[in-house]
Amino acid sequence: MLRRPGRLAACLALAALVSLLFASTAGADVSPQQQQLVSSYSPILNLREQTDDDNCDTTEEQYTPPTTVDSVLGNPAVTLVHYVNGKEVPVQKAPTAADIAGLDEDYYLDLPGDPLSVKCPRKGSYATDFEALRAAGRTPPITYAHIATEPGSSGLVVQYWFFYYFNQFNDVHEGDWEGMQISFDADTPAEALAQGPSQIALFQHAGGERADWDDSKVQKDGTHPIVYPAAGSHATFYDGAIYIQNGSHGSGVGCDNTEEPHTESRPRPVIIPTTAAGGSEFQWLSFLGHWGQREKGFNNGPQGPTTKKQWLAPFTWMDGIRQDSPRLPGGAILGPAASTAFCGAIAGVSEFINLQAKTTLGAIGIGLVVLLLIVVPPLLTRWRPVDISELRHRWALGQLLRAARQLYGRDWRTMLFFALCGFVILGAIQGLQWLFTQANGGSQDFTVGFSPGGFEFKLGGSFGGIAEPIGSAVVSGMVVAYMRLLVNDQEHGVRHCWRAMYERLWRVVAGQLLGTVLLLLLVVTVIGIPVAAYMYIAWQFIQQEIMFRNCSIREAFRGSAGLVRGRWWRTLRVAGVLALLSIVVGPILGFFLIFLNFSPIMVNLIGSIVFALLIPYVAIGRTLLYFDLRVSEEAEEAAGLTRRYWFSRPRPSTA
Repeated sequence: MLRRPGRLAACLALAALVSLLFASTAGADVSPQQQQLVSSYSPILNLREQTDDDNCDTTEEQYTPPTTVDSVLGNPAVTLVHYVNGKEVPVQKAPTAADIAGLDEDYYLDLPGDPLSVKCPRKGSYATDFEALRAAGRTPPITYAHIATEPGSSGLVVQYWFFYYFNQFNDVHEGDWEGMQISFDADTPAEALAQGPSQIALFQHAGGERADWDDSKVQKDGTHPIVYPAAGSHATFYDGAIYIQNGSHGSGVGCDNTEEPHTESRPRPVIIPTTAAGGSEFQWLSFLGHWGQREKGFNNGPQGPTTKKQWLAPFTWMDGIRQDSPRLPGGAILGPAASTAFCGAIAGVSEFINLQAKTTLGAIGIGLVVLLLIVVPPLLTRWRPVDISELRHRWALGQLLRAARQLYGRDWRTMLFFALCGFVILGAIQGLQWLFTQANGGSQDFTVGFSPGGFEFKLGGSFGGIAEPIGSAVVSGMVVAYMRLLVNDQEHGVRHCWRAMYERLWRVVAGQLLGTVLLLLLVVTVIGIPVAAYMYIAWQFIQQEIMFRNCSIREAFRGSAGLVRGRWWRTLRVAGVLALLSIVVGPILGFFLIFLNFSPIMVNLIGSIVFALLIPYVAIGRTLLYFDLRVSEEAEEAAGLTRRYWFSRPRPSTA
């Protein structure tokens, strides 16, 4: 019995000694060298700027700057909640640091609002509350500086922790902790000041990215590193870009945006201890609970800095993080950029996950609708029989898709050559782009101005912008030539197809490009968008008209529109499916390749190859549809029927 008080006294003395050694609160406990060290290397943050107060764009930062925990602690709108026996039990309003000190992970700081119901951040309760706190001066720019060591490792690190009021990313949750650390090959702050840093590591979701202090990607203003917190997620990066995250090595899942415009923040470093004594200013560090509302999965409020691996093992943690973050490339060579589609796909999946977290029944309902949209349409068409020995007849959608695949597979070498032609043409045009850039003082854009009748018009763009339409027009033109030779029982090898297309090359390409330009002009007028939507379908067969009927460009436009008249909806269904296949196959493949750790550039390259390989398939399918509509038109003419309007049924001719 006498030994127990002695042991207790010894434990208390040891705890007091540890607290005295590691505590770094404001005032006498902070040495001048410690304060000078954290101040000398405190970070400069370039945060995504909110450019419009009424903007609901979550790619812009809604909650700046990183601030003090006092924005939450002592806030009368915040409730301390205890999750016990499967129930959430409110404990206290406006909890203070003393109230939460030492509480375990079953406790939550519940901010006002529902994170899963926030649709428009600038109009949501969190944004409103944060703006009110900012107006009241309760959100000063603060970073919590922690000087840490690790047993068994030489050196020390200075960690800078950032607390954000709300996380508005693919996952949404109240409260957010992110940050960074700088390591020194030194044993004391004085030695660290004399020697300078060795490495820097940035916190990114559950992982991070490290670099040597002298690495060129580490931007600095004197001794202050310049870092870029991503909009909404607050994961910290070395530069302004869009970063693709696939969840590996603790990264998030989605695309972190740190691009311009930026607003600069220089948060004041406040030194915090490794272990905070009870009753001290920073006793909230012993709170092991959550700085946000309890929710499922990634929407759960985060735990504080002391629960993170890097808090007590900064060097071990830093050795295990990656040294580079993949960036979103500027675009694809051909077709949609598969890596860019990944960002939108993850955002959509995240919306569904968030909905499921809020209402399982609603998520099931949406899932069933999506499933029906995928499963039912294939059941509504006929897939067989398919006979490609005769192509001029009516085709059901399923038959057409299978016939196009069989024709492609039968002459795949020819189709591969056609697809590669697109890359050759693109390379030639991009070569011209490079020459133009050199002659234009480094600018890739050109502007053409003209002033008819006193009105000035300007058209701008780049040679690269017309590369894809030209390449696609040439490739599809050769495929249409192949189909003409095939149905006429003529030789249809590569040389024969090229010769047949070359005879009408300028009309085949010019007609396709002219149609594209006219549609763009209609879209630019805004009021012409419905007309553009109609004419896009009506002009689907310009190349077929030129190749099969050897008509002029004007006659090709008229012939295509006349053929589609009264058959617009059918053309829309078939052409729409073909276009959808060409657009989505590459991005869907890229989606899975990103999770297999393919680089974004490689993903875009593969997506471009897939898009190029699908151009001949789509051209075959459109030509089969052309045959279908021609057979239908001939049958109606033989029966003395005519269609007057695009939506009309065939009726007896009045002529």
